[in-house]
Amino acid sequence: MKVAIIGGGVMGEAILAAALDRGVFDAKDVTVSEIIENRRNQLHSVYGVSVSAAAGEAMAGAGLTLLCVKPQEFHSVHGAMPADSLLLSIITGARIATIASEFKHDRIIRVVPNTPSTAKAGMSVWTASPSVNQTQRDLAQALLASIGRELYIDDEKKLDMVTAVGGSGPAYVFLFIEAMIDGAVSIGLSRAQAEEIVLQTVYGSAVYARESGRSAADLRAMVTSPAGTTAAGLLELERGGVRAAIIECIQAAHERAVELGGLA
Repeated sequence: MKVAIIGGGVMGEAILAAALDRGVFDAKDVTVSEIIENRRNQLHSVYGVSVSAAAGEAMAGAGLTLLCVKPQEFHSVHGAMPADSLLLSIITGARIATIASEFKHDRIIRVVPNTPSTAKAGMSVWTASPSVNQTQRDLAQALLASIGRELYIDDEKKLDMVTAVGGSGPAYVFLFIEAMIDGAVSIGLSRAQAEEIVLQTVYGSAVYARESGRSAADLRAMVTSPAGTTAAGLLELERGGVRAAIIECIQAAHERAVELGGLA
């Protein structure tokens, strides 16, 4: 099956690398469309795929087309694919109806991935138009599983909510990591020591939370001894309104996701 990847940026390359590594498709079947010449040459050299500056050339005859361009570049992509082929989009905010109208195509899967996909530790949430058959759904599932975990939902409206939590979420976590490192340095640890401790603590906490099967509230309570160091630290977070700020942060991101969807 011929595969076209439109956009050879960070996410396009992440999907390409993982799919090749996991055997979802072969390099000889892939064409990446990328407008930047140096980037095209790099992708061809590293992965052995075909490259093209023209999206239409890559899409022609493709059984699977991946739209991996930035939202502002969406309307600059021109091309057509076979009627029975699959069009998978990771473009932020672009609704299935908008994509269908733009490309005159009805077999569409819309995905909200996140940047940890570049480390094969991403979270991808997706939905599909009614015309997408089971074989194509299975292909999308295998492709997204190659870059981390995947979750199907049947209500496209929820993808704006997913964008606010999963898509934007890594930035919130990175800010928290950054603040923890700064705090560790402020009490006397070196920055290198702080980074090692904080990164492993955040990573280990996430792994433990998934594997334990307990709620986050239960896990927090388990770590918090009465009148102990953790209780003292948590009290300052509550005094600072951190919980409310995070909730408001996600609500604001959701509102913006809805706005961007209306502009796509």
